[in-house]
Amino acid sequence: MNNDMLIIGKGYIGQRLHEAVGGRISRKKIHSFKDAVQLVKRYKPKTLVNCVGYTGRRNVDDCEVDPDKTIQANTFVPILLAEACIRHNIKYIHISSGCIYHYDYKHSRPIPEEQIPEFFELYYSRTKIYAEHVLKALAQKYPVLILRIRLPLDTRPHPKNILTRLVKYKTVIDLPNSVTYLPDFFKAFKHLLKIQARGIYHIVNKGALRYPELMEVYAKHVPDFRFETIKYSAHKLKRTNLILSTKKLEDTHFKVRSTQEVLEECVTNYLNCS
Repeated sequence: MNNDMLIIGKGYIGQRLHEAVGGRISRKKIHSFKDAVQLVKRYKPKTLVNCVGYTGRRNVDDCEVDPDKTIQANTFVPILLAEACIRHNIKYIHISSGCIYHYDYKHSRPIPEEQIPEFFELYYSRTKIYAEHVLKALAQKYPVLILRIRLPLDTRPHPKNILTRLVKYKTVIDLPNSVTYLPDFFKAFKHLLKIQARGIYHIVNKGALRYPELMEVYAKHVPDFRFETIKYSAHKLKRTNLILSTKKLEDTHFKVRSTQEVLEECVTNYLNCS
């Protein structure tokens, strides 16, 4: 086991990352700076990965109902852990989100990391932006790495896996969106750690996914499966739909696979795990 790394948060991403890269993992709740310092003193890691985050019990709309829990997990904890790491000379990696931008499908190009986040309609997104502003500033001087992921796509059934969600709902919208295929995310994580990267990186697959594309691959393997495509406006929900740029990650000489390239692999492995 790699004892040099400590992962904070035993949620979906934390557990999967732990399985993929090793290290130690803790579910300790961080309520204060004292808690953060006690944690790093106890484990003495060289790298600390923050996977703590709150997206609501059902979805991000629940963040509006529990604002204290949301801002504690998404804003205060990342900053407290960053300060503890800086004071103890520890590499800090924060798992963030790409759900922090507006996107105009008619005029926008894939969003680069340098673009200033401006999606404030959701409280969830605002709490993510608050933390990122601080961590981005710290990364100019300290070993702080912010990894933005979006719509996790995985080979294992899980309520947070976009494939599991879509199969359950059986109605999908047809808008291109960036997704993070977790097996590729783990490889990118190891790569950026190896080259001692700092600052913000989008860890998504190249291009975008239209949900019907994924459902068609699934239906090919499960002939009885049926789904319907509906207009996004029918949802009547505030959500971010967007495409993130992968150029910065590719410029580090990491091969980023296209979204379409991973769909067959993902569905096949997913069904073998079901």
